[in-house]
Amino acid sequence: MTIGLTRDDDADSAVLGPGQRIGPYRLIHQLGEGGMGVVHLALDPYGRAVAIKVLREHIAHDPEARNRLNREVETLALVQDPRVAAVLDADTTGPRPYIVTRYIPGPALDRVVAERGPLQGEALLRLGRGLWEALNAIHAAGVVHRDLKPANVVLLDGDPVVIDFGIAHVADDIRLTMTGLVMGTPGYLSPEVVEGAPVTEATDWWGWAATLAFAASGAPPFGRGPMDVVLDRVRRGQADLSGVDQRLAPLLQAALSPIAAQRPQAHAVVQALDRYATGAPSTIAIPVDPPTQEQEWRSDRREDPVDEGDREVLEQDGPGQPDPRAGWHPRSGTLLALVVGVLGVAAAWPVVAIGLVVLWSWGARFADRSITSLMMRRHDRGRRRSDVPVAIAVSPWHLLVAALAMLLTLVIPAIVAVGSTFAVAIGAAAVAGGDPAPDRAVPIVVGGLLGLVMGWWGPGGASLRRGSRSLVRAVMPGKGATKFVVASFLLMGIGLAAWAWVRNGQPDWWPWSLNYFQAISHGFW
Repeated sequence: MTIGLTRDDDADSAVLGPGQRIGPYRLIHQLGEGGMGVVHLALDPYGRAVAIKVLREHIAHDPEARNRLNREVETLALVQDPRVAAVLDADTTGPRPYIVTRYIPGPALDRVVAERGPLQGEALLRLGRGLWEALNAIHAAGVVHRDLKPANVVLLDGDPVVIDFGIAHVADDIRLTMTGLVMGTPGYLSPEVVEGAPVTEATDWWGWAATLAFAASGAPPFGRGPMDVVLDRVRRGQADLSGVDQRLAPLLQAALSPIAAQRPQAHAVVQALDRYATGAPSTIAIPVDPPTQEQEWRSDRREDPVDEGDREVLEQDGPGQPDPRAGWHPRSGTLLALVVGVLGVAAAWPVVAIGLVVLWSWGARFADRSITSLMMRRHDRGRRRSDVPVAIAVSPWHLLVAALAMLLTLVIPAIVAVGSTFAVAIGAAAVAGGDPAPDRAVPIVVGGLLGLVMGWWGPGGASLRRGSRSLVRAVMPGKGATKFVVASFLLMGIGLAAWAWVRNGQPDWWPWSLNYFQAISHGFW
């Protein structure tokens, strides 16, 4: 077997069809296509049937993607198992990059379910066990599939064979490290792939559960709809398993956890399947070891996203609550430090703090819209040289829409902030006596905190959350920079709070020359 050696210099501009050749392979007919390339049934020089995927132009013109793809293909060639369509050959350096794999003469799982309905009983067990065997073989070679889904599972006489493993991750360049933006099939991208976090074997067990849930119910476990809405459900772990046999649901629910460290491992998966096969519930006990730093980095999900919404458009605007299963993430700590800093500014200069919140909200929503637009463009057309110029050209429109969204979504948080400020002032006056003083630091900080919480989790908060995390990732990609910024904002917030305390809680209303808030409140009382 050769990797990256065969090439066909004359095929660059040709429209490939039956009878034509690419490298030493003669094309028979097209099997399918996707965002990464077009797959053909072909014959090798010895007349054996193979599947050849010809990669799309946006990969052919990206030298970095080619290099990464070549390294990945060499690794994938190590996977040799009947449950996996092994890589046989590849050319990642020619004008028309292609990858050759074993041809599996069977229908894809998604087509089988669409035509015949959900799998049940023995058929479902064969699927679950077969995919378990395939993933074990892939992991034994040191490879993570990353993109297990119904379209990547072919049924050969009822037994599953995994195709396309690992390649889409490289060739589609699905992770942009500065933004965490991802591309792929919504609902079958694990939370860590959506977030641009490191992937591990737990990523594939998530894909295993999502694929099995689809096969058992006939519906995607995270539903359908706008990409951002679906990916938001993925991050939150909001899988709909109502159509799944309730004896199997506990195992799938555990494997679909947004926190990778809480998913079952291979041995636990097969034990739960064995219990299900005997007619017992597939309940599963997962020992939770102290999380490693990498697991902590990955386990955040569900705090938002999108971020994922993936980036992806607006979620169903409505009040949301943080998922109690959420883990801690460096971005969470950074955002909390920013909040502390803003509240410190509010204690000292309330008007300045309001301006910072407005700019923050506007910038985050602009980032979310811009990233979503870029992602959708690349999802539909692939990565192109025109992406950046187009993004710049449409940025004024995104700025305008973000500004309008910011004004509309700040109304309720502003009402909550002002109302809470007066409520705290009235409560303090009732306890201590005297007139309410809503213009003091403590009521302002408490009201500001509640207003920020409403803005973060209230109507329209998904776009704010996604954009905020994208901005944090973009400007603070390194651990050292993140720690410095977190420490700086925490110290700033604490320092400004102390300064306000020294001033007896009387903030400075700069740049206003007159304390309008104080004048209004005194006139009210």
